[in-house]
Amino acid sequence: MTNKLSKQSLSIFEQIKQTDANKNEFWGARQLAKTLEYTDFRNFLSVIAKAKEACKNSGQPIKNHLVDFNEMVPIGSGAYREMESVKLSRYACYLIVQNADPSKEVVAIGQTYFAVQTRLQEIQQMDEYNILNTEDEKRLFLRDEMAKHNSQLAAAAKVAGVIEPIDYAIFQNHGYMGLYGGLDAKGIHQKKGLKKSEQILDHMGSTELAANLFRATQTEEKLHRENIKGKQKANQTHFEVGKKVRKTIAELGGTMPENLPVADSIKKLEKGKQPQQLKGKDNSIGNKF
Repeated sequence: MTNKLSKQSLSIFEQIKQTDANKNEFWGARQLAKTLEYTDFRNFLSVIAKAKEACKNSGQPIKNHLVDFNEMVPIGSGAYREMESVKLSRYACYLIVQNADPSKEVVAIGQTYFAVQTRLQEIQQMDEYNILNTEDEKRLFLRDEMAKHNSQLAAAAKVAGVIEPIDYAIFQNHGYMGLYGGLDAKGIHQKKGLKKSEQILDHMGSTELAANLFRATQTEEKLHRENIKGKQKANQTHFEVGKKVRKTIAELGGTMPENLPVADSIKKLEKGKQPQQLKGKDNSIGNKF
């Protein structure tokens, strides 16, 4: 599929999005099924059933994400017919594309689209994030989130078999290489003119931090969800997730992370925000890079 067609496919998911009377966004299951190239809606019902089960297993109330309703469906010659369907939240769409036929390229595109958009929506809906106005405030918030999720990613990697610090360094490099077009931590340092002692994450702006946060959270979830075992498989998973995030940035017309400007050290901002806080030594491998 060409890059142009990929962009068109991404926009399709926005085009079929609807808004209810309470200004809540949703997708109609029949329209989504057609977009995902399911010719028979009955075959799509099994995918919806799997999404409901996944929703339940994740601790989310099904009624908050999948609701039966009557959808107006075109039947030709400009005519429409009311048919039974399901009103889907963005999170429900994310679960559906994760359980849809992976052999269809539009499904793969949908997986990336809804994964990225769902994570961005989660960040945007956080009360703490909504009140932030400046770039510095957003950087501090996202850097803190990155620290938390790097620790969780390290724990997930350990379960997968990434035990020693050197193994985790290699694991992290695979994620960077996927997201940064082949650049590992050393290559990113050189590209951005950072000193060896400077941590990459401390010199990222909010846009770059958000991309890396998504890389970390999605890799953690994939390691758990697919019960991945072995260092090589874990490394490959991290690389593939980073590469998908990079592809999405390209499809949306964004700047590649290695080309984003270098920000001043976030430690200066942290010192200004908490002048009384004493710095302690952090031995967590999850926050090493």
